[in-house]
Amino acid sequence: MAIAELSDVDLADPDRFVEAVPYDMLALLRREDPVHWQEEPDGSGFWAVMKYADIKAVHMDWETYSSERGGTSLQELTGEQLEQRKSMIDTDPPRHKKLRSLINTNFNPNAVKGHEQAVRALISEITDRALELQEMEFVSEVSAELPMAVFAEMLGAPQEDRRYLVDLGDRILGTDDPELVDPEELRKNRHLPFSSPAAGEMFEYGRALAEQRRREPRDDIVTSLVQAELDGQPLTQREFDTFFLLLATAGNETTRHTISHGLLALHDHPEQLARLKEEPELIPRATEEILRWATPVMHFRRTATRDVELGGKQIREGDKVVTWLISGNRDEDVFENPDTFDVGRRPNRHQTFGPGGVHFCIGAGLARMEIRLMFEELVPRIGSIELTGKPERLRSNFFNAIKRLPVRITPA
Repeated sequence: MAIAELSDVDLADPDRFVEAVPYDMLALLRREDPVHWQEEPDGSGFWAVMKYADIKAVHMDWETYSSERGGTSLQELTGEQLEQRKSMIDTDPPRHKKLRSLINTNFNPNAVKGHEQAVRALISEITDRALELQEMEFVSEVSAELPMAVFAEMLGAPQEDRRYLVDLGDRILGTDDPELVDPEELRKNRHLPFSSPAAGEMFEYGRALAEQRRREPRDDIVTSLVQAELDGQPLTQREFDTFFLLLATAGNETTRHTISHGLLALHDHPEQLARLKEEPELIPRATEEILRWATPVMHFRRTATRDVELGGKQIREGDKVVTWLISGNRDEDVFENPDTFDVGRRPNRHQTFGPGGVHFCIGAGLARMEIRLMFEELVPRIGSIELTGKPERLRSNFFNAIKRLPVRITPA
């Protein structure tokens, strides 16, 4: 539906995001009510922060806008439920810094660079296989294959399990989509991350892998976690469980959706595909534009720790404050022609990995490398892209996700 006035706005309804991201709604809010109070049918409501500068202000001030006090999702949980499902991203410093330090070395630039040759070879294999098919469901054949294959290797999980881990991740994160989750199961499992019973399956898988690594340590993330100490003590079972789940899902889902959106953008803007084929040196810039365009995680929640004014609105202690990164990435005050897909865009200070601060995405370097290499390998091989069916989106106001993307790719 067309959004003409503020009374039409509803950011809390996942149905508004099924056909497409309602960019007209986000633009209206940026113009007329950039810190907007949104009622919720099953919650207390939240402040929706829509402008780039305000989003950055929230993320840079963790003492005022806490990730730990209420978690980072819109769900309202009891203290016990929040504690049971708390992961690294649901903590504030100093604990957040300590948890992050346990895996920092796995994601630093040197570590990421060390994976590049193997990742490129894997991408070449995936794209060769896909282009032999020509007609395919791109998500399952290409964009879901790469991130989980890479991350299975980094975690220490067998490659033959990667499809199972992808399926678990879909079920954990697709909590508003009836194809993936039974609403009754969500009500029964509020103590689990995303209230998903699949989170329990992911915990069991991670525990079995951890037991193997205790017997046979390797150079992988699970070994690092089972050997880690926090304040002189090993990680608790809950800390290990939530850490493993966070890494197994975040390492796959966001990169996968970005690659899918990237291919769809090149289909929708064939002149940009032609430009990349003529100027392949633009692919690093195109990677940043695809990240801005996709914004796979649409928002994050914080909780106000004190009364504070933001954007002319009085926010009270305990209020939910939700930063809409997908709106910040289309802010007209920051991006020239923000609704134009431009593979040569510069500058491009998008907020897809967060606008900075203590919660900036630890896997940003790895994601950038995977996306860049994917399009470096794919673009020269594409003759044309044709949709053979309608893209199917996830029913979610949290993930900007494509479930299925049926295409025909004619080789160059």
